Amino acid sequence: MSKLIIVGGGIGGLATALAVARQGHRVLVLERAPEFAEIGAGIQLAPNGLHALDRLGLGEAVRSTAVRMDALRFMDGVTGEHVVSMDLTERYRERFGNPYAVVHRAELHTTLLEACRAEDAVELRSAAAAVGYEQDANGATVLLEGGERITGDALIGADGIHSAIRAQLVGDGAPRNSGITVYRAVIPMEQVPAELRHLTSVTWWTGPGCHFVHYPIAGGKYLNLAASSDNKATEMLAGVPATQGDIRREFASLGEDAQRLLALGEGWKSWVLVDRDPVDTWTDGRVALLGDAAHPMLHYVAQGACQGLEDAVILGDLLDCSTGELPQRFEKFNADRRERTARIQLLARESIKLWHTSGSAAGDRNAALSALTPDQLHDYVAWMHGARTTGEPTGITGTTDRNGVQR
Repeated sequence: MSKLIIVGGGIGGLATALAVARQGHRVLVLERAPEFAEIGAGIQLAPNGLHALDRLGLGEAVRSTAVRMDALRFMDGVTGEHVVSMDLTERYRERFGNPYAVVHRAELHTTLLEACRAEDAVELRSAAAAVGYEQDANGATVLLEGGERITGDALIGADGIHSAIRAQLVGDGAPRNSGITVYRAVIPMEQVPAELRHLTSVTWWTGPGCHFVHYPIAGGKYLNLAASSDNKATEMLAGVPATQGDIRREFASLGEDAQRLLALGEGWKSWVLVDRDPVDTWTDGRVALLGDAAHPMLHYVAQGACQGLEDAVILGDLLDCSTGELPQRFEKFNADRRERTARIQLLARESIKLWHTSGSAAGDRNAALSALTPDQLHDYVAWMHGARTTGEPTGITGTTDRNGVQR
């Protein structure tokens, strides 16, 4: 039985702990924070993310608090025009094998945490900040703040976009600043006018250099608000309070309905969005990266959590091996995952043009999107939403171009 050390107790780290423990390994999860907890609000889970949770035995638990979406609604935020909706009901669910759902980030994290606590082979330790690693032919050692060293048979860095393990393994410096600030708030659904609730859809309002998305979370008790502004932010802030005045100023170009919803937000906090360029290699002998430590992405295609969950299950499947084979299995994991995750990283960047276009370009975009049939919309996302954690992708019949459009 191998001992694996996982640095990072977020969604990806806990999911990986479950996946590898069920292959017979002992797992130690190290979390730098004083306790295992998750900040943030809503997460969108496409069918591929729910499939990974099914593989972990947690799909039903997550669905019990998730809200199933019936549509992704694309609105012109300036004119208020409904441009197009991607239907997510029976045809979509049958094709991709799962619904599209939204869930509170803390609820998903709690489900994973409780499953880890119930697993005898998983040990959880908080207030343990990693600063680097060492390794030899027989094992890997994580170095903690304060000088403590913990050795196992292998080390997995799931410590996010500011990963200390990545800093040593890849050495690519600070994350890339997108210059875009996202403002987030959560409001009780009872405060939202009935005609604006849209209880079964994710709704986007697009504008010049900005857009606003909202959807229900926590079983429909709350509305999650996230508004993005390409305000050329230079300082990479995280969790900084924002005022209603900030929101009015940044999103003044949006129309009446979007403004009514934004005005309801209280306790706004802001983050400057960051990501990294894709890299070919995120393994080093007995050390591997996973999730945002390996392939951090902007949230514009709503796949960050889904890709971390896919990573966890695929790596778990690969680690049905002896201690001596761990480096080779890590290399295979890297090879299996890098093309797919890099493609999503780059698509998330490219999609900014979709959300933030203005003038005649916005009109052209609206015309192109509104001309798409339901099947064409499903074809466009099939390579992401229909992919599985084992075997061939499902939901695709034929080949796709570089943007995922079926040909």
